Amino acid sequence: MASTDGKLIDNDRGDVPGSDKWPTVESVTQPDRVTMLTKRILGHGSFMFAAIVLIALILIALFAPILAPHDPLAQDLDIRLTPPAWDDKGSMQYMLGTDMMGRDYVSRLIYGAQVSLTIGFCAMMISGVLGTIMGVCAGYFGGRVDMVVTFLLTTRLTLPVIMVALALVAVVGGSLQTVIFVIGFLLWDRFTVVMRSTTMQIRNLDYVRAANAIGCSTRRIILSEIMPNMLGNLLVIATFEVAHAILLEAALSFLGLGVQPPTPSWGLMVAEGRDYMLFDPYLVMLPGFAIFLLVLSINLLGDGARDIFAPEHRN
Repeated sequence: MASTDGKLIDNDRGDVPGSDKWPTVESVTQPDRVTMLTKRILGHGSFMFAAIVLIALILIALFAPILAPHDPLAQDLDIRLTPPAWDDKGSMQYMLGTDMMGRDYVSRLIYGAQVSLTIGFCAMMISGVLGTIMGVCAGYFGGRVDMVVTFLLTTRLTLPVIMVALALVAVVGGSLQTVIFVIGFLLWDRFTVVMRSTTMQIRNLDYVRAANAIGCSTRRIILSEIMPNMLGNLLVIATFEVAHAILLEAALSFLGLGVQPPTPSWGLMVAEGRDYMLFDPYLVMLPGFAIFLLVLSINLLGDGARDIFAPEHRN
């Protein structure tokens, strides 16, 4: 070590403390957030499993016209109830067999992924936009706005979702569009509750008060200061609501008030196969397992997202 004008210099490095070459306290103590987030994602086994499964199902749904070996609506009574290929009476041409109308089950399962994912994501978008707007307005403005939103929320929570959905679909008529809108307008309550409580916490923080003090508009404060800090919670709620919407659609289709035949819906396929399940259990087991796998992957993805973006909430 040598001294120059009262400053210590490392003879080996030739650096002066405080110079550009000398590591600052911030560079030593503040880790790279992107690196930490990547490590959390790659180190979370259930999140990675769920992401791989969900991406695979989404790709299957997107490329259904290419992947499906047959027309999912084509009927051939000569080959009805052909067992899967692993059965002695099965055929490699119909790897998972055919249904009671002679339709290829692989093709119907592939196109059924399109229906379930479309309903799940579209219904979540409708309920997410509606619930987020109501929750943020109630949490930020308070007063009468909060009273109105709380009254609507309480009213909604007193109504069982499945019963209201059954009544509305029975009145309007079952179709893909009807199911999406009915489910979307019934699942906004969880978004409202979480966004309201989160907004009430964030609005009293220093950076929001500073934005108010310098005269930022309400719109700018909500969009630039509040919403970016709620994306983690919003992502977690969105994943669970997608799974909820898929299960609700499957229940409606199973009861005959959801997606109408011959549209290949997994819930409808379970309903159509229940009369044959004792002799041909694959008619129920295959679409049932598809629903289970999709909902499980979405729930694991949401649970993993919560651990990744809010590690302090881990058990």
